Amino acid sequence: MDKLRAIKLFVKLANLGSFTKVAEQTNTSKSMISKEIGRLEDDLGARLLHRSTRNLQLTHVGEGYLQRAIEILEKLDDADNFVSDLQHNVRGKLKINAPMALGITDLSVLFADFMLENPDIELDIHLGDESVDLVEQGFDLGLRASSRAIDSNYVGKPLTRFTYKVCASPEYLAKHKAINLPKDLSEHNCFVYSYFQGKDVWPIEDGVAVKGNLKVNSTLFMMDAIKKGLGLGFIPDFVCQKMIDSGEVVEVLAEANKPRLTLYALYPARHFVPTKLVKCIRYLEDWFNNNKPA
Repeated sequence: MDKLRAIKLFVKLANLGSFTKVAEQTNTSKSMISKEIGRLEDDLGARLLHRSTRNLQLTHVGEGYLQRAIEILEKLDDADNFVSDLQHNVRGKLKINAPMALGITDLSVLFADFMLENPDIELDIHLGDESVDLVEQGFDLGLRASSRAIDSNYVGKPLTRFTYKVCASPEYLAKHKAINLPKDLSEHNCFVYSYFQGKDVWPIEDGVAVKGNLKVNSTLFMMDAIKKGLGLGFIPDFVCQKMIDSGEVVEVLAEANKPRLTLYALYPARHFVPTKLVKCIRYLEDWFNNNKPA
């Protein structure tokens, strides 16, 4: 027996007072409805209705059961509406994991704009460059900049692309050997980013093994050492471009072949993707499309 269906039929029957009317509204037969009510009574071990050829009358037990059944169905509708509201309206909490440097640069502006347009969404943003399991740590969305294929365990939406640049300060270049070819980097103090997948090999042309006296898990930290004239870094353009434009640092080997970074929006595969998440990803796409460098 489908008990929930039987309860709904019982409530409808009590309200309409007629098997015929219920049968017409539900497009079923009177005998089927009678059997469902009989199964419900058997399951409860009590009679809910007095049946006669002319009318239906609730028993004392039936009256009490009707009141409680109506409350149950109202709460069920409320639960359904709650889920529907979260699925189809832009409100609620989004927990997001994003790269530290990108979070402090572009994403801080982006999400501030997003919050202005979507005041009913609560953002819980975690910045960090270490690899995390989005599902295990309860993230709705992860942003990843990668030059390689993304983890197939997630749905990945490409948002924008970045480039790498080899950066040094004018003071450093004035005091050290000229860098004309990628192989020349082997004679220079090249800083290493801890989470870089290539480790101590920069993917310039066929790859260049580098070494230096600084290894750090933050490209923003690394940029301060570069500006001080202490060495070179292999840096995404969203970190270094403003400093290149201002002349604080200089791009080296600009014409050399380097990989491009794709920024992905990653989220766990789901049958139903909440509207708030869809809205956020679309906003990210539009923002990056409208804010690409000229």
